[in-house]
Amino acid sequence: MKKNIHFFSAHQAISDQTILNNIGIRGRRAMELGASDLPILPGFIIDSEVASVLEDIPLKDELKKAMARIEKIVGKKYGDPDNPMLVKVVISPNLVIVHYPTLHNFGLTEGNLPAFNKYVGENFGYHEMQFLMKGCFEIEARIAELENKDKRLQEIKEAIKALSKELDDDRVETPARKKSIEKYQSLLPKGFFSDPYGQLEIIIKRISTMLRLDEMDDSDTAILIQPMVYGNYGKDSSSGMFFTRDIVTGKKVLSGKYFQEKFNELGASGKDINSIQKIYLDKLVKIAQNIEDHFREIRSIRFTIEDKRLWLIDQRGVMNKSTQADIQLLLDLLKRKVIDKEYAVKQIKPNQLGEILHPIIDLSSTKALKQITGGIAGAPGAAIGQIFFDTEELLDAYKKAQQSGEDTRFILVMEATFAEDVKAIEVATGVLSSEGGYAAHASVVARQYGKVSLVKTKMKIRGKQATVDGVLLKQGDYITLNVPYYGDPSIYLGKAALIEPDPESSGLLEFIKIVDEFTGNFGVRANADTPRDTTLARIFGAEGIGLCRTEHMFFDEKRINVFREMVISDTEKERRAALNKLRPMQRADFYKLFKIMEGYEVTIRLLDAPLHEFLPHNPDEMKKFITYLRGQPGSIKISEAEIRARCDTLGEFNPMLGHRGCRIAVSYPEIYEMQMRAIFEAVYALQKEGYKIKPEIMIPLIMNENELKMLIYGKKIEGASVKGLIDIEREVRETLKVKPVHYKIGTMIELPVAALGAGEIAKYAEFFSFGTNDLTQTTIGLSRDDFNTFMPDYTQFDLLEGNPFKYLNTYVKELIATAVRRGTMTRPKLKKGLCGEHGAVPENIKFCMQTGLDYVSCSSYSVPIAKLAVAHIQLGEE
Repeated sequence: MKKNIHFFSAHQAISDQTILNNIGIRGRRAMELGASDLPILPGFIIDSEVASVLEDIPLKDELKKAMARIEKIVGKKYGDPDNPMLVKVVISPNLVIVHYPTLHNFGLTEGNLPAFNKYVGENFGYHEMQFLMKGCFEIEARIAELENKDKRLQEIKEAIKALSKELDDDRVETPARKKSIEKYQSLLPKGFFSDPYGQLEIIIKRISTMLRLDEMDDSDTAILIQPMVYGNYGKDSSSGMFFTRDIVTGKKVLSGKYFQEKFNELGASGKDINSIQKIYLDKLVKIAQNIEDHFREIRSIRFTIEDKRLWLIDQRGVMNKSTQADIQLLLDLLKRKVIDKEYAVKQIKPNQLGEILHPIIDLSSTKALKQITGGIAGAPGAAIGQIFFDTEELLDAYKKAQQSGEDTRFILVMEATFAEDVKAIEVATGVLSSEGGYAAHASVVARQYGKVSLVKTKMKIRGKQATVDGVLLKQGDYITLNVPYYGDPSIYLGKAALIEPDPESSGLLEFIKIVDEFTGNFGVRANADTPRDTTLARIFGAEGIGLCRTEHMFFDEKRINVFREMVISDTEKERRAALNKLRPMQRADFYKLFKIMEGYEVTIRLLDAPLHEFLPHNPDEMKKFITYLRGQPGSIKISEAEIRARCDTLGEFNPMLGHRGCRIAVSYPEIYEMQMRAIFEAVYALQKEGYKIKPEIMIPLIMNENELKMLIYGKKIEGASVKGLIDIEREVRETLKVKPVHYKIGTMIELPVAALGAGEIAKYAEFFSFGTNDLTQTTIGLSRDDFNTFMPDYTQFDLLEGNPFKYLNTYVKELIATAVRRGTMTRPKLKKGLCGEHGAVPENIKFCMQTGLDYVSCSSYSVPIAKLAVAHIQLGEE
């Protein structure tokens, strides 16, 4: 028996793995703390080798020997009639899922109860005796159940129910508690409250009986005995609970409360833990750091001060801490060399970073707000605003709010958004839509601008109101969107409070610098087409721009009507006149992007969107366009009817597979010519200023090598000719009389035919960029804007594996792998990247790395997530 009892205390613990395997989870936790410099209460463990066979073994002598060691440390004696030390008995299984009753206050007898009451108060003393009885009855109930003693079980359950009711009600007075004890005492062995060691022996043996009868626990469960201390044991006592640091900000300051002369926090009014007496605060700060250093994480700590002695009662992990707090802890541990950089990088999951990059809801502010749950997460974060159902109306409201100093927070609510709605998304805090999903236009643009996007497929919009899950929302109503990375999205009716992100103070930027040391040769670029996004991308460590969508640049209100003029022009001369107005604007755009990204590749995708997308989509837009044409010197002069007719003729039945991308350049080469001139005028202006610029020109929607060859090198046929992109660059260079800048021309692989013909296309393309949004649509025949209307049915019957617009489809992957293989056979040094919305998803990034791509490109706000995913993969983490 002696070899099966294992003692622990501060600085004294067992490390023998054989013994550790036999003392259960709680026992191992006690030994782990015993090995550290912490003021833990001493105790001993009866291991699992004998715990279930103690019924016929005399225990008192061994218990007294073990208890003597505890008494020496604690300074109180077990069962003492004047100042009794009480103990708790903890059942310590190997399985964390097993639940056992709480067994406290052993050693409390009729002889020492009056003395105990002098310290804690009479009512509390009898309360603790009731608690002791309840714990014993719960063991007895389990035994009766295992022995099929129904009558005994029923009696005990009634006692448990009655005791529980009184224990939970602090209004119960002492006489009632005494009466209850007397009533149910007969269910316990005779003399249970007369001999403290007899009492302890009885409960240990009854636990042993329970373990023996329960086959699941008979060989791997131990019994732990540890003294109890009380925060209400006189004026020099208190209890408390705190976190080792602030669980929201990560600031290294204790966060919690203490309760003077209180056993615990129940029904007590606490004080800030940092206001406790300095002698105790200094000890608690040291305990907090020791525990963080040991467990390498933020922990919650319960402590008790009994008669001026501080004891650590319990410590455990924290579920509701923020990612920012985790990062601050890791940076602190790293600075003090408790951990290394690799460990720090591995501890944060990539998608956790979304919490730092976007606002999050302060959940304490939502208690009084009605909540609508569910929906498809388009872009993560939290947003508050008044809802508007029209882009122009939202923009007008925004301007008026700015001028009058009122609330400028607005949320755009539409069935679906188009290119002309980008300007509203840019100023809004979020967008709520009903069509599409993760890869829908609203979601893509929202992620690019760091806005929040939620898709509610069953939302119905009629005029200036919407119905969501039976709730009517009217224009001007305030709502709060909550789109977390983990868990279900929700809409709160009204204004919640937000916790705004700050990448610098959160430690994110410092953390990403560490992450960069583990990303290897695989790059992460940004999808960016504004100076703001490009600057943000560099701050987050993006290694260039992988996709600049030039069509987004034309939607500025100062440009859109100029571009529309070009679109409806009837002759090349008219188009060139409009394009000449746009060229200085494009040149200024490119100048800013190249300058910010100096030294890194910047991939400019030439115009891709169908021309009809730029035309007015409502009467207000049309009216403004007509007014522009009539008031603009040198603009085309046509009637309103002719304008409307030309707009109508540009419409297409299936525009995404129609006249867009490189097909526009075949029909109207002057458009790409203008863009090329603007690009290289910006490039050579910066070269003259001493900047090192690395431009990459990307031609979209290529079907075959003939298209690419013609656009790059030009083509002459009888009666017609097309100037090549390289000829345009040469003309700019010769006009400016400057030395050439090295640049690349490549293409976006976004059609299955292009993937399969990659070997031929690579003859002319110096790089491939996989546009996986369109490649997914054209491979599996699903529209990213429409598939969510029937996707729930497919999910119900497991007909499609996951969301193909978030996670790369198996056959899309096969096409990418085929294109990489065939392309590199033709051009071994071919540069390869992925710039679809799939580029920020860790599972997709792993495929890209395994397949031989060189980089992924994603929205600026997703760059840290992608970089961390790359580092995890390089370190062998899944």
